[in-house]
Amino acid sequence: MQHEAIQFIRDFRLGDAPPQAIHQAKRCLLDLIGVAAAGSQLDASRITRAVAVSQFGGDGGGLLFDGRKASIAGSALANAMTIDAFDAHDGHPLTKGHAGCGSLAALLAFAGDGASLSGEAALGHLVCGYEVAIRAGISLHATTSDYHTTGAWVCIAAAGIGARMLGLDDAAKREAIGIAEYYGPRSQMMRCIDHPTMVKDGSGWGAMVGATAAVMAREGFTGAPAISVEGANVATFWSDIGARWRISEQYFKPYPVCRWAQPAMEAVAQLRRDHGFEAGEISAITVRTFREASKLATAAPDTTEGAQYSLPFPVAALLVRGSVGPGEIDGAALADPDILRLSTMIELVDEPRFSALFPAERWAEAEIVLADGRRLVSKPAVARGSAENPLSDEEISEKFHGLMQAAGLGDSASEIEEMIMTIDTAPSLAPLMAMLARPSGATR
Repeated sequence: MQHEAIQFIRDFRLGDAPPQAIHQAKRCLLDLIGVAAAGSQLDASRITRAVAVSQFGGDGGGLLFDGRKASIAGSALANAMTIDAFDAHDGHPLTKGHAGCGSLAALLAFAGDGASLSGEAALGHLVCGYEVAIRAGISLHATTSDYHTTGAWVCIAAAGIGARMLGLDDAAKREAIGIAEYYGPRSQMMRCIDHPTMVKDGSGWGAMVGATAAVMAREGFTGAPAISVEGANVATFWSDIGARWRISEQYFKPYPVCRWAQPAMEAVAQLRRDHGFEAGEISAITVRTFREASKLATAAPDTTEGAQYSLPFPVAALLVRGSVGPGEIDGAALADPDILRLSTMIELVDEPRFSALFPAERWAEAEIVLADGRRLVSKPAVARGSAENPLSDEEISEKFHGLMQAAGLGDSASEIEEMIMTIDTAPSLAPLMAMLARPSGATR
């Protein structure tokens, strides 16, 4: 009997999904493209794109907001790293990671110039990637003791997308996801939390491994089974594929920092709204949150990666500047004395009642002491943008336009948004691909 995952990869078409899942896929795609535009301005993306062209050159997929091309493997690597460079992309709470980043990178790697791919088919490939990736992530976390990055499981979705787009038969599809799982980067997420660098969430290498696995399976290379797909101990996670639409459970980030920091940001934002104090009045800050979030302890980051994987710094930036966007997690903001004054005073406390709810729920509460002696305590807060607390279409659009503007691409934002939100009616993906290949005009 063929596994449910293989059947889904083979048979799923966009029309099989309910309208709300299709609409959610468009929201995800729009958000990912905006994040990619912002990510293209960061060194992690610039370096990886240069390496993709020099070491993985070819005429496969185009590089987002760059204008150059690389091989299928190089394109998958570079585009996922570009998205992952700017930590504002969507995610799923139970995966503790990001299904969309590597899935979209794999889709673009196999799409070429998009001329032979309809928008409906492309969006169908993306939905397929999300549904496979999320289940692969849940399965891996349920069966391994270490906390691996997204790359460890999104490689399976990337292989599935590649297998679909290459038209592999069921046997080769099975080999592709087995190869991807075996070679997928089981990198240590908490190492990057403790020591933030450009390695980030592993999505680039996961996308590259998955895309390469599909090509290897086409040539006859074997690697099945993928035990996080076919193992008896994970069967329950795959039994509802095609019936339960996990893509609808995705969260969207209002801020470009680790999701774990964002409940604390909402807690301090609540206090400022309720009490109307100024940042200069603050004399002490305590944040009580779940254990993993308390590890985001870099108070004075000297790189954008350190700022994105910090809790104190974005909390302080939000209190000082009122918002956190590209300008608050890079460049001059990293040396802002007003932000650093607050970030270095923040005390992080591992709160057992919140830790017990992670990863399904992420909570924080904040206590701020003012110079006049007032002690302000927030209600327990969660991050905005979850399925239970969603960002509206208008908020996602506003975020997209802001990121495009910051990347010097504001003049094309409306046209790209229209293409994405009507993608299922497009006879060809080529016009959108051409727009996404346009190099950024920003010089941040």
